[in-house]
Order: sequence, then C-alpha cells, then structure tokens
Amino acid sequence: MTYLELVNGVLRRLRETQVSTIAENDYSALMGDLVNDAKSIVENAHSWSALRTDITFNTVSGISTYSLTGSGSDTEVRDAMDTTNNVRLNTSNRTHMNNVYHLNTPASGKPTMFAFTGVDSSGDMEVQLYPKPNGIFTIRFDAFVGQGLLTADATDVSVPYNPIIQLAFAMALRERGETGGQSAAEQFQIADTVLSDAIAFDANKYAEDTTYVAV
Repeated sequence: MTYLELVNGVLRRLRETQVSTIAENDYSALMGDLVNDAKSIVENAHSWSALRTDITFNTVSGISTYSLTGSGSDTEVRDAMDTTNNVRLNTSNRTHMNNVYHLNTPASGKPTMFAFTGVDSSGDMEVQLYPKPNGIFTIRFDAFVGQGLLTADATDVSVPYNPIIQLAFAMALRERGETGGQSAAEQFQIADTVLSDAIAFDANKYAEDTTYVAV
C-alpha cells in the first residue's frame, strides 16, 4: 500500500475528503505526519521479515572501521560473518576495541569479531573489525533495516499496512478531540490488537530465530 493510500485510508475513517496528493492541504499533510509516526512505531515493535536484508562490504587491508551503507541508525543486526573464510564474527564492544587498538599493537589477520562504534556522516552505522584485516574479505551482516521516512505519494510501505492505518487513525482521533461516537482510547486498543496479530503472523515466518535450545 502506498503512502497516499495510507493517508486516504485514515481520511476516510475520519469522514474527510480524500486527496490526490498528501500535500494537497494542511490537514492531509498532518495525516501524512501521523502515518509516518505510526509507521515508525509499527517498525520498531517487531523484527519484520519484510525489513530483513543483507549488508555486505569488502575489507581493505589495514582498515578496521567500515560503514553499513544504507543501514541508518535504527538497524538491528542479527548475524555477522566473513563469507570469504566461512566464519561467523563474534560481537565485541567499544571498550575492548579501545584496548586492542589504542592501548596495544593491534593484531592483523582474518577478522573474528566486530563492535559498533557509532554512525558516519550519512547517519549509517559504523563497525570496527578485529583483528585488523590484512586482505580483502567479504563481510556480510544479516540485519533488519527500517524503511525510513515516507515522503513520496507513490512509495509502498514495507511493513503491514493495517496496523499503520489503525494507529494513525487513533492518533488523528486524539488530535481532533471529537470522534463522532468512537473514542481515541477505543481506537488505540483496536490498533494494539491489530499490531499484535500482525506480529504473531510475521513471527511464524522465522520461528527458528526465537527457539531456544540447550548447547
């Protein structure tokens, strides 16, 4: 469903006139903001299968820090591996990286661990590898990457659309202050139920990720 269709879905529920573009008037622009707010909440509520993607890059000998291009700052990393050498990378932390890179002479070789070190100038997450790569290795991150702010009318939303509409409708009812029979509180309850159902359906697609086994 497109950004415009989401906004018109909210407008219809408010018994307002639909628009041909989100910027058509101040009220439709407000609904666009509420749809984006609702989308962010829905995205952050669950690791949606539709947002799962691979982020890969090739190392450069002697360079330890790399950007996860396109990740933004809200990305959830589920797994990391060196596909050149067929090994998984262990998670480390900034303190350990400070110790090995700044208080000691860092080892060079095939990376075996990574740590998040911040964001770059584009707002993408940065990671540091250790040991410092001594060659070209392909590093793959299995991640959930949010779609980002909806701006164009024709942009399709990646996560389930119904929770977004129901939550944006609840926000609009609260903003309006009068609902013509349905309270904002009731609509927020409906939105919560719709979101919970959508999460349950989506979680079944990769149930193995939430299965715990003894090792």
